[in-house]
Amino acid sequence: MRNTFSRLAALAALLFLTACAASGPQAPPVNPDYPGIQDGEFFIQPVDTKYLTGSNPRAEVDYAGDEAPGSIVVDTFARRLYYVLEGGRAIRYAIAVGREGLAFRGSATVGRKAEWPTWTPTANMIRTQPESYAQFAGGLPGGLENPLGARALYLYRGSRDTYFRIHGTIDNASIGRATSAGCIRLFNQDAMDLYNRADLGTRVKVRTQTESLALEGAMIDDEFGRIMPAPEGTLATDVAAAG
Repeated sequence: MRNTFSRLAALAALLFLTACAASGPQAPPVNPDYPGIQDGEFFIQPVDTKYLTGSNPRAEVDYAGDEAPGSIVVDTFARRLYYVLEGGRAIRYAIAVGREGLAFRGSATVGRKAEWPTWTPTANMIRTQPESYAQFAGGLPGGLENPLGARALYLYRGSRDTYFRIHGTIDNASIGRATSAGCIRLFNQDAMDLYNRADLGTRVKVRTQTESLALEGAMIDDEFGRIMPAPEGTLATDVAAAG
């Protein structure tokens, strides 16, 4: 009888421990397109799903622009980037863009690509904000704390570096906002995806506000600075004035 009781007590204890383990802290959900990635010596954390709302997740979508397949199209007003595919399709990525007056404009080509790039602030950044950038005048090696993230595409006009980049970011909360020093940021997972698609010489076009309104519709910032479709009835002139 004593042995039977001991066995029952041990079984009850095991069941209790199993139940406690099952009800303990659970791993946060992970979007399969934004998992944790071991990339050489660096581990990129998965993107928290709270940053993957609305149109932020990467997606293949219908594309109405007239750019050739293999082109990159940046819409700083809608804060989206497209890699154009065949057959009227494109890969859409959410981006962070430069604050007003700092965004890249016009067109360029991808003149250089780099994995875990070194970051060096421009002379203008050091001159105007020495308290933030002077310490990095000699360059910051690639890594998890580097603001260029895991991958960078360097934008050139002819043989001249424009000093604008399309790159990953360590700040996932910035995606969908106008917060950067002028470059075009993506989630690291998206920067890696785009890096693998875009070759050297890829044409990069930045839409004008008129083109953005025609193709994306009116967009405004919400109370947190995230881009969203403007309420129905918002006039294009109102959006243009706000931008």
